[in-house]
Amino acid sequence: MVNWDAFNPFARRESHSTGSIVAYKVLTILTWLLAVVSSVYYVVYEPHDGFHVRRRIWDQNYLYPSAFTMNHILGNVYWVGLFVLQLGYVAHLFSRKAETVAAAASVGSHFILNNLLHFAFVMLFVRSHFVWAEVVLVVNFLNLSTLYFRHNTSPRFIHAPVASGPLAWTFVAIYWNGALMVPHQHNLVARILGNVFIWSILAYGSFFIVVFKDYTMGFALSVLSAAIGVAQFTRQVIALQWIFAFVIMALLFLMTLAIALPAWTGWEPWSRREAPEPDQERAPLLNE
Repeated sequence: MVNWDAFNPFARRESHSTGSIVAYKVLTILTWLLAVVSSVYYVVYEPHDGFHVRRRIWDQNYLYPSAFTMNHILGNVYWVGLFVLQLGYVAHLFSRKAETVAAAASVGSHFILNNLLHFAFVMLFVRSHFVWAEVVLVVNFLNLSTLYFRHNTSPRFIHAPVASGPLAWTFVAIYWNGALMVPHQHNLVARILGNVFIWSILAYGSFFIVVFKDYTMGFALSVLSAAIGVAQFTRQVIALQWIFAFVIMALLFLMTLAIALPAWTGWEPWSRREAPEPDQERAPLLNE
């Protein structure tokens, strides 16, 4: 019988061959550079090919204002921080510790696919192909969700730059880009839907904070909520959207601190004192 897992780059493996590690190193660096260069370039310059409407990333954000328009400064800060963390992840593929390399390689296929899909999204977004950009975001959301739930025991130096950071952005970007692809964004129905759907950010973040005690996801979503809140406030002071965004930001940030501070200090009064399981090395590392 054919072992299909041997040909599946997304299958879970306990070990990796020397050849596969080299392939992960090369493809990870190349696709990460592709994502970084395309993002930076189209923040500064607009496309000069074709005849479709072409604009820089944040020009699209402001020229088509919606209930999920983001502040470009906070958006740039988020992505600069994420790219720096991802560079740290890439460095771990070159670690001298075999267990560190194995942990980094185990999520390599999903990370490479994320980089390629991010590149595709940027290329479509700046050319105003919002419908196809939305399709790409949904596909990447499925990719990153699969990564998150299959590898939620990864160390934080892998988890934050590869799983929670990109997943938080993709979740919010689905609304951000989705609002741009819908005509008549400024009517009453669109505003009401925006007031409703923004609360899904709180629900989504709360799920990961409560179930996985993942403060990295809570922090990422609180920053993105702040980006929405600042942009909505400067766009229309008398409105509910910026109030909702800041309330969501504050709640997520407080929940994040409630999880992060005990984890950093090693004091978790609410955790149950149970006998250690036989396989401690497989225990979730996000609760450390």
